[in-house]
Order: sequence, then structure tokens, then C-alpha cells
Amino acid sequence: MELLLLSNSRSPGQPMFAHAAEALVEFVAGRRVTFLPYALADHAEYVRTVAEALGRYDIEVTGLHTSADPVADVRAAEVLFLGGGNTFRLLRALQSLRLLAPIRDAALAGARYMGASAGTNMACPTLRTTNDMPIVEPESFQALSLIPFQINPHYLDPDPASTHMGETREERLLEFLEENDVPVLGLREGSWLRVAGGGKASLGGPHSARLFERGGEPVELPAGAELSSLLATQARFDTP
Repeated sequence: MELLLLSNSRSPGQPMFAHAAEALVEFVAGRRVTFLPYALADHAEYVRTVAEALGRYDIEVTGLHTSADPVADVRAAEVLFLGGGNTFRLLRALQSLRLLAPIRDAALAGARYMGASAGTNMACPTLRTTNDMPIVEPESFQALSLIPFQINPHYLDPDPASTHMGETREERLLEFLEENDVPVLGLREGSWLRVAGGGKASLGGPHSARLFERGGEPVELPAGAELSSLLATQARFDTP
């Protein structure tokens, strides 16, 4: 299985995807990208924006939102790209269109899967480690389970000078671990996770990541860290 899971689509002062351009071009490698724009409300504009951004790298993009048979087109896709936006809206759309199983099956059968932010959340077993507000209510929180652990995109470190009285990102993830026994990888902006065939996973980009596991202190993982051991995770989630 081949996955490229970006923490973010844009980095400050750079065009869309420029921060991960080399990894993205290597990952797509001339294949056609089928883009699923369901995390934003305006699908047509989202597809236009992504097609323009990826067109700079000679990557051809087709939006799934105009398909007469989305399931068939997912099954025939070379690269599936789920973009960022609201994770709850994205998951509900995939459930409504009955696309969760076809996407998972396609990825397991050889289609490449790329996610950014909400699309990266969707590769996890559940959306419970998203940062988003639940603006809609999906049927369940179960996602694609392409990886057996959780990711928290856009991970932010606590600011010791902040007077904000709400929970930090770290506190929220530690609360998650009180109820669920599954690692969470905090991906800082500008970073990504690359999963390659043969059970290999590594941290891409110039930044370190933060790994949270139940019963231990958070651990800093350096840029380029080998993360293949996470693919053997035996996750245990709280269930009703």
C-alpha cells in the first residue's frame, strides 16, 4: 500500500503544496489524480484550485464530484486524493456516497492514496483525533483504517507565554488516550507521513513529530524518522 499523508496543503508564504512538491511529484509519478473535494462546500471551486496548484507540476486532476458513477471511478483510480477542510463533512459525504469501502479496497488493491489534513485524518481508523468542529453529524466516526494508528494534523506545541485558558493540543490528545489505547502521531505543519509497500513508514519534511502513547510521556521524533513499527499497532478503541 502506498500512502502520502500531509499535515497541511499550504505553508506560510508558499503556493499550495509547494512545501511537499518533491515528495508529491515522486508519489504521483505521472499518474492521473482523482480528487475528492467533499471536505469543502464548493466542490467545483475546490477542484479548480487543486488542479491549478498540481498543474504546476504537470499533474492531471479530475474531480470525483462530477462523476456519474463515483464508486466505479474510485475503483478505477490511479491516485485518490482526499483534500483538507472539515473532517466531519468529509466523512459524512463519503458515507452518504457509500465510498468508504471502495476507497479502502482500491488502496489495498494498488491505487495510491494521498490525503491532506482532513484527508489524512480519513486514513486513520477514526476521526476522533481531528481538530475540527462537528458542523455535521456523520453516521459514525469510523474512517478508512488504512493505517492502524491515529494522526493529529496541524499539531501545535503549547505556547508557554499564552494566556489562553482552553486545552492545549497535547492535553486533548492525552484525554483521547485516557479512553483509547492507540498511538497518535502529532504531525506539525510542513510534515507528512509516507507509507510505502513492504510495510515501511517514515516521517517526511523538515520538522520533527510528536508521538503520544498511553502510559508514557510524549516522544519527539526527528525529521526523517523511521516509523514502520507503528504499522504493527494493535489499536483498542472505546466502543459503546
